[in-house]
Amino acid sequence: MTTTREITLNSLRLGANNPLFLIAGPCVIENEAHARKMAESIAKIAADASIPYIFKASYDKANRSSIKSFRGPGLKEGLRILSKIKHDLDLPILSDIHDSSQAAPAAVVCDILQIPAFLSRQTDLLEAASKTNRIVNIKKAQFLSPWDMTNVVEKIAAAGNDKIILTERGASFGYQNLVVDMRSFPVLQKLGHPVVFDATHSIQLPGGQGHASGGQPEFIEPLARAAVAAGVDGVFLETHDNPEAALSDGANALPLSQLPALLARLKELSSVVRRWNAE
Repeated sequence: MTTTREITLNSLRLGANNPLFLIAGPCVIENEAHARKMAESIAKIAADASIPYIFKASYDKANRSSIKSFRGPGLKEGLRILSKIKHDLDLPILSDIHDSSQAAPAAVVCDILQIPAFLSRQTDLLEAASKTNRIVNIKKAQFLSPWDMTNVVEKIAAAGNDKIILTERGASFGYQNLVVDMRSFPVLQKLGHPVVFDATHSIQLPGGQGHASGGQPEFIEPLARAAVAAGVDGVFLETHDNPEAALSDGANALPLSQLPALLARLKELSSVVRRWNAE
């Protein structure tokens, strides 16, 4: 199995057969109190499981299905909230950027800039993210094959940044459905960068509720287990303490109450896989 290169993030070491890491949080910042509560709760769960943790929440969801959907507090207020969480809780932060103008201000706060799947071929956006010298996490578009990510990686690297994470989030399969091809993980790992599995967006049913996306959260765990068995470096999860009341993507969010047991099982499985890799 291919070993990816190591990326150092504060005290965390990502990739290169280091321990499985977790990127997790609510889909969107609903308000400051909720975002902080989620960050504190997930950080404790991850610490109890001895899993390196990066907090994720979006300050703006620019690609919601409906014009009436909640998008978040916006760039300025969202970054203020993320900055407080980062410094008060001593957590690394990941958030999305949607156009080139957001890269520099987001990089002041965020340790990892995430490129949304729909935008993963946007050259100007990729170059702007690269030039901040922050880690860039690229979600593989639903319409791209894993082989197509070679060109995406080259755009980031050509702008002078090799701190890249690649995230698989499922591929389009008919209408309003996604499928995860487990062959994608070793293919992406051959590009040499840490590979993450997005377990919650991969069970999304895009636009499945007409005004919003649906989801099949009962498949989060089996797909996450399969991805960890395939050797991914990290797992991405959107989780919420009350998914039914979530303001974005509640239909595919993992209930927070289920996170401890899931992480315990993924941790055990990843230890076996990493031992095999080391032999």
